[in-house]
Order: sequence, then structure tokens, then C-alpha cells
Amino acid sequence: MECMNYIKRFLKPSLEKALQRHKSILLLGPRQTGKTTLIQQIKNDYFISLVQPVVRQKYEKNPSLLTGEIEVIAEEKKSTPLIVIDEIQKVPELLDVAQDLIDRRVAKFILTGSSARKLRTAKGINLLPGRVVVFHLDTLTLSELKNEKCTLEQLLYYGMLPGIIQTAVEEDKETDLRSYVTTYLEEEIRLEAVVRNIGHFSNFLQLACSEAGEIVNLRKLSQVIGVAHTTIASYYQILEDCLIAERIQPLRETKARRRLTSSPKYLFFDLGVRRLGAEEGIGFSKEQLGKQFEQFVGLELIKTARLVDSSIKIKFWRDSDRGQEVDWIIEKQGHYLPIEVKWTTTPSIQDVKHLKIFLAEYKNVEKGYVVCRVKQKIKLTDNIYAIPWNEVDKLIIKE
Repeated sequence: MECMNYIKRFLKPSLEKALQRHKSILLLGPRQTGKTTLIQQIKNDYFISLVQPVVRQKYEKNPSLLTGEIEVIAEEKKSTPLIVIDEIQKVPELLDVAQDLIDRRVAKFILTGSSARKLRTAKGINLLPGRVVVFHLDTLTLSELKNEKCTLEQLLYYGMLPGIIQTAVEEDKETDLRSYVTTYLEEEIRLEAVVRNIGHFSNFLQLACSEAGEIVNLRKLSQVIGVAHTTIASYYQILEDCLIAERIQPLRETKARRRLTSSPKYLFFDLGVRRLGAEEGIGFSKEQLGKQFEQFVGLELIKTARLVDSSIKIKFWRDSDRGQEVDWIIEKQGHYLPIEVKWTTTPSIQDVKHLKIFLAEYKNVEKGYVVCRVKQKIKLTDNIYAIPWNEVDKLIIKE
């Protein structure tokens, strides 16, 4: 795989547009998705990294120190300076300082964070309502990877973190992913969790990684781990707040008296991190590849929808009684687009039986798609098509 120094991120124009409108920005995203690298592509007047202990301790002792520093910059610049504070959740009290400076039009900000939990739960913390535009930076999308030579299998095994993508040797990818899981998932998230039993949370984390993409059964998980089902729910909330897990809600609308599932699914933000967190090696079975592939498509739909239109929702559909399901549903402006994911190069009519049921029942849907490993788009029925896996983003962009 050829490496590049910087992979162009499609979120950058949206950030620049917000700044041109004189807005401040809160950029959220998991660690190592490229937030710092991205904002370094935008010219700023003062960059503060709270990852550095000395810098963090300075502002922890005296948050108001920032006010004096920025007022000097504004006076010397004689215009509104752009201030960047990286990993703002490490000193959330600085949000009050930012609000004051924004309200007085002294400065505008780009604030980054890898944990929404600390920003939401810290006592008295100000989330700057109405003062910032919130963006989310995910792992790389297929569109952003167009100049990288990655096979589907590599993406399924190693995920799409920028640093992992640009690491040429697969053994090094594995080492770096293991380090991520150890230093971030195992240490930082557990510290943020403030759980009574770290062993239970660690066991939950491994099991949650293994069960990713499956419909959640809180009571079953509670029996396996040995804690209350309400505790399991709180653990999942921690993963959501730390931007590690994505909750996928089921479609509940039905006119056929179906008993549709009400339980969500969870996807981990990166498949490489999920695999290492589950302590799974390389060399999946066909069934495992199929499950990983289904999650890959779901993540790609979520990431693309966030970039294109935040009103687009990604859901799934499952009839608990009849065992009928559709892997992913794109919900946009009251219309549905059902998608099945199959680990095949030769899709058949058998692969679309649940899509046909869905299309027959719901009137606000015109087409269905099978995402698989075909080389080009294929018409399977009058309104169902098979498309190549590397064109899944077009289902969001075109539809």
C-alpha cells in the first residue's frame, strides 16, 4: 500500500464555510481519526493542545488565564483571531472562557474533543448552545480513500483509521491497533467510566466488541457478565458518549401487524479496533467475513450520511416472529431505501427475498439494493439492484 503524508478530508470545506460565517466550531470524534491533523490544515492564530500535561495543568489551575492571552492576541491582530483548543474535554472549564470571548466577539474558536461524556456530565459545564456549530469526524470514508490501494479484506481486518491506513506493513498495523485498544479502550475509557468494578467493565468491553452488529439483548449480557441489565445499558451509554459505539435504532413502522424488534444494534466506530477489542485474529471464516462486511457497509452509510445530510437516518428492519430482516434502511425525508449486504460475487434471487417483502409492504420506497462483491451494477429484479461494495456511498449521495 502506498502511503501519503495527508489524506484530504471531505469535512474540511464545511469547517471553512462555518468559519467564514463567523461561527465557532466544536469538532468531535474518536481518538486518532485525524481531528488534529485536519484543523492544522486551517490557518489559526493560537493553537493550544491540552494533551500536553504542562499546558493542561496551567489552565486547570487558572482557566481565566486564557482570557488575558487571547485579548492580547486580538489587540495585536486588530481583528477576530481564530483560536484552536485541542481535546477541550480535558479542561472543560475553558468552555466558559470560550463563551465569554465569543459573546464579546473577541475571538472565534475551533474546539476538538474525543469524549462527549465529560462535556455533558461535568458539573456546571457550558456546552455553548447556539454559539458553536458541531461537527463529527469519523474514520476515513471510501471516497477519501480513492488514492489509497486498499483491498476490501484489509479494510475489514484493519479498519479505516488514517494512521493504520498509511502503515504499509500489516504486522505493524496489528501492533498499532493492539496499542490503541490497550492504551485507549482499556485505560482511558475505563478511567472515564468511573465504574465500581473495572473487571466487569473490561469483560463487557470485550463482549460488546464481539457482539457488535447484533441486536442487543441486555438481560443475556447481564447474565454472562454478572451485573444488572441496567448496568449493561449504562456501559453502552459510556461507549456512545466516548464516541466509540454507534447506536442503530430499528425501524418500528409497520402496517402488516408485524412484531418488529425494538432493541437497537451497536456498531464500533472502527472495524480494526473492534476486532482487536474482541481479541480476534486474522483469518475469518466466510460467516465472520459476512458479519464484518455487513458492519463495514453500515459504518460507511453512517459516515457518508453525516457528511452529506445530518437529517438522514440509518436504521435496520427485523420481524422478530417471522425471522425476516433487512440489514440497513436509509431513511430520508419520509422515504426508505432498503439494503441487504451479502458476501458474494454472484448475487441471486434468493438474496433479495426479504427486500421484496419490504418493498411490497412499504409504499414510500421505490428501490432496493444488494451490496456485494460484484464488479459492476447488476439489475436483479424490476426494482432491486446489486452494486459493488466500493460504491455504497453513492446510495447516500445520489438518493
